[in-house]
Amino acid sequence: MEPGDARRILEEERARGLDMIARADSLEDLEAAKVSVLGRKARFSEVQRSLGSFADGDRRELGAEANEVRASLGAALDDRRAELDRDAEAALLSGDGVDITLPGRRPRPGSLHPLTIVEQQMVEVFTRMGYRVAEGPEIEDEWHNFEALNIPPDHPARTLKDSLYVDVPGMLLRTETSAVQIRTMESQPPPVYVVVPGRVYRREAVDASHLSVFHQLECLAVDEGLSLADLKGTLEAFAHEMFGPDVRARITPDYFPFVEPGAQMAVSCFVCGGVGCRVCGNGWLEQGGAGMVHPTVLENCGYDAERYTGFAFGLGIERVAMVRHGVNDMRLFVEGDVRFLEQFEGVA
Repeated sequence: MEPGDARRILEEERARGLDMIARADSLEDLEAAKVSVLGRKARFSEVQRSLGSFADGDRRELGAEANEVRASLGAALDDRRAELDRDAEAALLSGDGVDITLPGRRPRPGSLHPLTIVEQQMVEVFTRMGYRVAEGPEIEDEWHNFEALNIPPDHPARTLKDSLYVDVPGMLLRTETSAVQIRTMESQPPPVYVVVPGRVYRREAVDASHLSVFHQLECLAVDEGLSLADLKGTLEAFAHEMFGPDVRARITPDYFPFVEPGAQMAVSCFVCGGVGCRVCGNGWLEQGGAGMVHPTVLENCGYDAERYTGFAFGLGIERVAMVRHGVNDMRLFVEGDVRFLEQFEGVA
């Protein structure tokens, strides 16, 4: 390429580039114009690559001309890009204007989850009776979760089919908050009056009345002279406080390894009033297990079972919430449907 040819190409590319930039109707067209006149394959770039073959004087002059052409094209690109941006913004505002006379949309207020609300209400009932709140780990060892509670190694609850074990040998996700009762008794002498709210894990088939991850509130009382009558009175007081004075509560014999005698606590169905329906089946809604603390459990914690007696019970927080708020499917609490959850705004 001769110096004269290079000068001609620079001027032609300047004129062609300015024309393409001026006619660009969109940012895409503008980018195409930039590539056409300043890209690696453009004639302008060929001139720049050939500068090294010219004599010193011509190289300096053509280099200065090339820089001036690049600067003028770059300025034209910036100006046209600013114009296109302004035009796009104006079109957007004219096509989607904001009517400031319309009423605003208030953000939806948040609220506590219904299970949190019910848990706090349950805890308040027992703290007014003189109990204190205790907490413990959700990943538990077999001693606190099973053995100290009089559940032997051959008990079916200790199999992989019923409990969720973790990778650490002898550790599992706690199956009930009763493990905190053991930790509490190990840490203090009697008397003991505690409530233990928390999350528990089991291999359950999920349905309208069962979840594999759910919440319990355990109650433990250990003192001199406590009897089954104290247990029954405590459960009845709780039922009337949570569900109203008209609800009926009952305890029926049942078996749990860590209590003797053992019982099952239920309240009359909120749907049928105790007659029997598809929700309850027989007129009663199960709330949890209960009973007098087994002497072996007391002795495992270093208590004198001849001197002290105690009672304990565990209530499903989901089950209490179902009765208290007339919910017939436990799964609604965990499915995250805002239409369901927003019904509890302002309940606490």
